[in-house]
Amino acid sequence: MTVRRKILVTGASSGLGEGMARAFAARGRDLALCARRTDRLEALREDLLAAHPGITVSVRSLDVNDHQQVFDVFRALRTDLGGLDRVVVNAGLGKGRPIGTGRFDANLQTAQTNFTAALAQCEAAMEIFRAQRAGHLVVVSSMSAMRGLPRSLTTYAASKAGVSALAEGIRAEMLQARSPIAVTTLHPGYIATDLSAGAAKTPMMTSTEKGVRAMVRAIEREGAEAKVPAWPWVPVGFLLRRLPLRLVTKVS
Repeated sequence: MTVRRKILVTGASSGLGEGMARAFAARGRDLALCARRTDRLEALREDLLAAHPGITVSVRSLDVNDHQQVFDVFRALRTDLGGLDRVVVNAGLGKGRPIGTGRFDANLQTAQTNFTAALAQCEAAMEIFRAQRAGHLVVVSSMSAMRGLPRSLTTYAASKAGVSALAEGIRAEMLQARSPIAVTTLHPGYIATDLSAGAAKTPMMTSTEKGVRAMVRAIEREGAEAKVPAWPWVPVGFLLRRLPLRLVTKVS
């Protein structure tokens, strides 16, 4: 298996992005980390270098909704590390409101961040990988992508379904071209982060540590798709795809 030593992670200042950065650093990988909150990125960089002095950690400010900045920052981080072996498209947003209740602004922001900004990140990553003729694109989707979901989850689920289809389309092209570029789609279930603190009593919630371990293992395997953690989300995913919609709405 190819060892990807130079890894870029977006949305790395907190939550799953920060967790993945810490896990990859523990494996001795060089990191390119970006997010809007540069103070947290700098603090994370100091922590990682103190714990793992043999690695390189480069950080850059990035608002993924500034699409030109996405390309500029990815190129700069590639230069910082002397190439990129893996890009984890992780930055995302979870806000949303029921459709037609006067909060188009919240739903638009979610759609733009989770899909359009993810498209920009995939474009920037694949531009680098095509030039290198190598690389691993990882797109963080969600179990919410499995079906259309009601209420505040409607736009979020739709944006994540779009991201999953985007990654699959890129993967299809790479397979057709017999390219060495790998593409992995992650579908995390409920994983505790600072963003999910208000949903602490959600059934099937997994700790941040367990969730991140499962995500990193799946990334390192470089499979086409992974539901993480596998238990209970592999069987839940099977059911979500097959249950009548009226039952899906009762468990969402």
